[in-house]
Amino acid sequence: MSLLNDLSRIFGIAFEQAGLDPAFGAVVVSQRPDLGQFQCNGALPAAKIAGRPPREIAQDIVDRVQRDGRFGAVSLAGPGFINISLTDDFLAGELQLVADDPRLGVPEIPASRVLVDYGGPNVAKEMHVGHLRATIIGDSLKRIARFLGHDTLGDAHFGDWGTQMGMLIIEIARRDPELPFFDPDYVGAYPTLSLTLDDLEAMYPLVSARCAEDAEEAERARIATFELQQGRPGYRALWQQLHDISMAAHRRDFASLGVEFDLWNGESTVHDRIEPMIERLDRAGVVEESEGARVIGIDEPDDKGDMPPFLVAKSDGGFLYSTTDLATIEERVDDLRRQLLLYVVDARQSFHFEQVFRAARRGGIAPVDIGLEHIKFGTMNGPDGKPFQTRKGGVLKLRDLISMVTEAAQIRLSEADIAQDYPDDERAEIARKVGLAALKFGDLSNHRTSNYLFDLDRFASFEGKTGPYLQYSAVRIKSIMRNAEEAGLSRGSLVPAGFETERNLMLVLARLPEVIERAFELRAPNHIAEYAYDLATQFNRFYEECHILREEDPARQASWLTLVDLTLKELILLLDLLGIEVPDRM
Repeated sequence: MSLLNDLSRIFGIAFEQAGLDPAFGAVVVSQRPDLGQFQCNGALPAAKIAGRPPREIAQDIVDRVQRDGRFGAVSLAGPGFINISLTDDFLAGELQLVADDPRLGVPEIPASRVLVDYGGPNVAKEMHVGHLRATIIGDSLKRIARFLGHDTLGDAHFGDWGTQMGMLIIEIARRDPELPFFDPDYVGAYPTLSLTLDDLEAMYPLVSARCAEDAEEAERARIATFELQQGRPGYRALWQQLHDISMAAHRRDFASLGVEFDLWNGESTVHDRIEPMIERLDRAGVVEESEGARVIGIDEPDDKGDMPPFLVAKSDGGFLYSTTDLATIEERVDDLRRQLLLYVVDARQSFHFEQVFRAARRGGIAPVDIGLEHIKFGTMNGPDGKPFQTRKGGVLKLRDLISMVTEAAQIRLSEADIAQDYPDDERAEIARKVGLAALKFGDLSNHRTSNYLFDLDRFASFEGKTGPYLQYSAVRIKSIMRNAEEAGLSRGSLVPAGFETERNLMLVLARLPEVIERAFELRAPNHIAEYAYDLATQFNRFYEECHILREEDPARQASWLTLVDLTLKELILLLDLLGIEVPDRM
C-alpha cells in the first residue's frame, strides 16, 4: 500500500469511528508545506451531511489520530482543514519498504485489457509533425498502462483504404496506362514498380488538386476507390505495393522516435468484416435507409443540437472511414477481447468519435461495459501561434524535425562542454537521445488538451524544466553511484532524516504510486513529467547540502546512498514512462 493510501486508511477509520463515511478521510499532499506535509479536507464536505460545524468534526478526527505514534504533528487550521506531519522514523520506515520493492511501491491494479490507438498516419504520405503528438502521448499512455499491470496493446491504425488510394491509382494509370494493373482481364504476375514514398508524395497533391477542380476526375477517383474496395485484382495488387512502400517508411520514422507497436493494422484490415457487420445490424433493426444510403440513428433525447445519423454505407455501396472505424471497434472487442479502447487523436476529430462511439453502443458492437474514450489533444504551434510549419509555410516532415532537434542537441552539448572527448559514435548517440528527450518532454510537460509553442531553444536546454535537464540529472546520479562503488561504499538501511532537504527528498520519493496512477486515470502523462522534474530538483537540493561521499557517519552515508539509488530508479522509470532514454554518461 502506498503512503498516501495508508494515511487515507488511517483517517478513514477515524471518520468511520465518528459515524461518518470513511471516504472523507482521503489524505493529499499539503498545499501549505509550512503547515504540514499532508492534509485532510474531509471535515468540510462531511459537515454538510452530518449537520455539524466542520471545525467540530475536524477536531474530533484530530483527537482520534493524534496519539498515533506515526504522526509527528496533527493540527487544525481554518474552517476545518487537518494538517499532518509524519515522524522521521515512520517516514524512513515507509520509504525503506519502497526501496526494497522491485515495483518501487506501485501496486499492480486489477488488470484490464487495453488497446491504445495512436500514430495513425496515412499510407502514401510521409509522417509529419501533425502525427507527433498522437505518437508521443499514445506511446506514453501505453507504457504507463503496462507498468500498472494492464494487458495493453498499441495499434498504429493506418489510413490505408480511403480516397487517396483511388487518386493514386488513377494518377499512375495516367502516367503509364499500359501497366497490367489496369487491365481487368489480366491474368499473371504483376510487375514491381520502382516507386518511393517521395514519388507518391509528389503525385498526391497534383491529383488531389485536379479532383478538387474537375468533377470528372473526382468521379474517376471515387470509382477507383470503390473498385479497389470491391476487390478488383489489379487495383489490389497495385495497392499492396503502395502500402508496402509507405509502411517501410513509417516503420523507419516510428523507430527513429523510439516507438513500437504491437499491431500495425490499418483500415483495410477490417474490410472483410464490414458487410457481415452491416447485415447483422440490419437484421437487428439498427440500420435504416436514407436517400439510398444506409445509416444508424444516433440522436439522444438530451442532445442540445442536431445529431445527424451515422453513415454506414453510401448509396453506391461504398464505405467511409467511419464505417471502418466501427468495424475496427467490433474487431477489437470481439477478436482482441479488449475492455478499454483509447483513441489518441486530434481534438478536432471529437465530433467524429462521438458519432462512432454512439453507433457502436446503439448497434451493440460495444456494450456499456466496454470503455470507449477519445483522448483528444491540442496542436503543437510555431512562434506565430499557428500549427508548426517550415519556414516556407509547408508541413514539416517528422524526419526533418528529428534532424532539427538532434542538431540542436549537438550544439547544446558543445556549449555545455559535455561529451566532447567521447568517440564520435557515442557522442552522436547521446545527441540523438538528448534531442528526442527535448522533443518528447517539451510535448508531454503540457497537458495533452492544451496547445503549446514549440520552442527548440528552451526544450533543448540543460537548465530548467526540460528533458535534457532530467537526463543530465539521472546521469549525474549514475556517476555518484559509480564513484561510491569505486570507493568501496555500499547502500544501507534508511535512517531518520537529519536535514530538511533529506526529509523533503523522502517525501517526494514517496509520492510515486499516486502520480503514476493519477496519470493513467486522467490519461495525462504531464503528471509524470511534472513529478520527474520535482524529483530531480529536490534531489539536486539534497545533493548540494548533503555531501554523500564525504559523510563521516557510516550509517547515514549508507542511508544516503540508498536514497540516491532509489532516486535513480524512480527517475529512470519516470523517464521511461515518457519514452525517454537515459545515456550511461554525458
